[in-house]
Amino acid sequence: MNHIQTALTIKEKKVFVPYIMAGDGGLESLKGKLLFLQDSRADAIEIGIPFSDPVADGPTIQRAGIRALKEGTTLKKVLNALKEYKDDVSVPLILMTYLNPLIAYGYEQFAEDAQKAGVAGCIIPDLPIEEEALIVPHLEKENLTLIRLVTLTTPVERIREIAGKSAGFIYAVTVTGTTGTRNEFSNDLAGFLKTVKSLSSVPVLAGFGVSNKEQIQEVCKHCDGVIVGSKVIDLFEQGKYEEIQNLIHSAEIVNI
Repeated sequence: MNHIQTALTIKEKKVFVPYIMAGDGGLESLKGKLLFLQDSRADAIEIGIPFSDPVADGPTIQRAGIRALKEGTTLKKVLNALKEYKDDVSVPLILMTYLNPLIAYGYEQFAEDAQKAGVAGCIIPDLPIEEEALIVPHLEKENLTLIRLVTLTTPVERIREIAGKSAGFIYAVTVTGTTGTRNEFSNDLAGFLKTVKSLSSVPVLAGFGVSNKEQIQEVCKHCDGVIVGSKVIDLFEQGKYEEIQNLIHSAEIVNI
């Protein structure tokens, strides 16, 4: 069992993973955000790498990425920053990036530098399972976990195939579209999450569109936890730290 999966399964509660954009507000703010989320009992933290063409990201995360790019944030700078304070961060860190920055960086070098920076795994939304051989051997060599995604439109047999390869957790996308807050979810969501759970030997976390206490608690009834991004980014930008803590703690009170 790898570091991510261990961290998510040793606690008898639902899991909460916040997403933040590295470099939003300046790269010097990243350490403070990570330590705040860790102290607020986040179970892992997803760190977005700003990219010029983020096909899975909605308006809030796109704007955060643009702000980070204007600050001069790069993948190399993020890994260098994480390396400086990796001993202060004990929760698993998961990088969310697209393939292009990794191609430019070099898969092998990225894996080596990510491991040195204390990264536990990564999410690559535009990497299909058919092309995983490009990078997975390099990740596995450095004990980095590739987190795989499934969506509402993924056929059951493909979910089964993805689940069979998965480690850490499966990222179950709750909407047909990009990230961002939603007022309501599809009526098919509960059945979709139950299907993924039935096929997975690792935790199943739901993300995209989850943005308030009621949604967190409803979604958590059908899976192992949630990933919340756009709302967390908005609250950090507004300086509403207590509200971020309230979101994190709202997952803890759902019966398992």
